[in-house]
Amino acid sequence: MKPSQNTIISFYENLGKLFFAIAAADNIVEEVEFNVLKKIVKDKWTKIDPVDDDFHSDAAYQIETVFDWLNIESFSNSETCYNEFIDFKKEHPSLFTQEIKSLIIKTATKIAASVADLNKSELKLVAKLSLELEK
Repeated sequence: MKPSQNTIISFYENLGKLFFAIAAADNIVEEVEFNVLKKIVKDKWTKIDPVDDDFHSDAAYQIETVFDWLNIESFSNSETCYNEFIDFKKEHPSLFTQEIKSLIIKTATKIAASVADLNKSELKLVAKLSLELEK
């Protein structure tokens, strides 16, 4: 059974939380991290599923919207964002195909590596995510 439009939108919103968690793992979200995310969303995530949100734009842009909102609001608890993503993954395992899991890891790694190099906090969270996605 194909997931509902609301489930797909929620999927992208939770990806926004996850990618924010990766960027904020070191307690600093750099503009370059958001710019890298925007490029990957445009080049990769919008090609995944042709679902539109309530504003008739590709639902994948919810990734950016949520990331940006968390950053503007100065939300500082990356662990909460990460855990909300993991809870969503556990509730909707069918959404997490091998292709999607691979793209999630690639996106997370590029965000983490966008500022000089991977720092310890972000690297640990990407490794933890990688293990979680293989469950």
